[in-house]
Amino acid sequence: MSLMVDYLERLDVPEGFSESPLKGVRFFKSLQPIPRTPLIYDPGIIIIVQGSKIGYLNGKVFHYDANNYLVLSVSIPFECETIASPDCPLLGIYIDVELSQLHDLISKMGSGIEFKKERSTLLPQGIGPATLDEDMADATVRLLKCLWSETEARVLGPGLVREILYRALCGTQAPVLWALVMHNGHFTRVTRALKTIHSDYSTKLTIKQLAQQVDMSVSAFHRVFKEVTSDSPMQYLKKIRLNKAREFLLQEEIKTYIAADRVGYESTSQFSREFKRYFGQSPADMIREQRPQ
Repeated sequence: MSLMVDYLERLDVPEGFSESPLKGVRFFKSLQPIPRTPLIYDPGIIIIVQGSKIGYLNGKVFHYDANNYLVLSVSIPFECETIASPDCPLLGIYIDVELSQLHDLISKMGSGIEFKKERSTLLPQGIGPATLDEDMADATVRLLKCLWSETEARVLGPGLVREILYRALCGTQAPVLWALVMHNGHFTRVTRALKTIHSDYSTKLTIKQLAQQVDMSVSAFHRVFKEVTSDSPMQYLKKIRLNKAREFLLQEEIKTYIAADRVGYESTSQFSREFKRYFGQSPADMIREQRPQ
C-alpha cells in the first residue's frame, strides 16, 4: 500500500477532484477531515490508497479505505464522512465504469463464474465495499505508475483500467456489477428509470409514470427500486433535485429561487426547508460558507 501512496504523491495531485492524463480516471485528495455530508457518486470504482471514508445509507454504515474499495453500479445518494489530516491526507482514484466494457468482459468471462462469496444483503444492490485483494492492488499500482507519463497513460492505461474492472468482476462485490448487465432483470428496469430521473428531474415525474415506463406495477416498481437504491423513487428524485440545486448554487452562483425552479420546485420556501433538512444548512448559509469571498 505504501507503494500506491508513493506513486500517487509523485503525481502532485491537487486538493479536491482532478483529472488524470487518462480519460475516465480521476484523482481525489483531502488534507482535512470532512464531516458527514450528503453526496452522490456516479457509477464507478473508488480506490483509496490513504485515509478513509465512512458511508451512511438509511441507517446502514460501511467503510472504504486502503483495504476496501467501493463499487457503485448506479448513482446512489448517501452521506459520507472523510477521515484525513495534513499529515495523512486522503488520497485515491475514481474509475468510471463503462457499460460497453463491462458487457465485453462479462461475455468473455462466461456465465459460469462463481463469486468469491455471497455479497452482504445489508446494503442495496447498487453499492458495496469490496476487499482490495493482492490482484486488485497490483493492477492499481501499475495504473498509478503509468499515469506518470502521458504517453504510457495513452498506451497502457486503457488496458490497466480494463484489468481493474475485471478484478472487480472477480471480487467480493462482483454481483453489484454483474446485475448491471442483466438484460431481463429488475435491476435493469430500475437503471432505466434512474436514467429518466437524472435527465428529467426538473419535470413533474410521478411513480406511476416511472413504473409504466419500465412495464411494472407501481407496488413492484417501488419495492425493487428500493432494493437497488435504498430509497423510494420519490425520495431518490428529491435527493437528486437537491444535489443538483447545490451544484447550481455553488458553481453558477445563481439565486436560490432560480435554483429551486431549475430543479423542479414550484415553491422556493418548500425548497429551502427541504434543502436545510437534507444538507443541515439553508441555501444562503451554504453559499456564504463555501463561495469564495
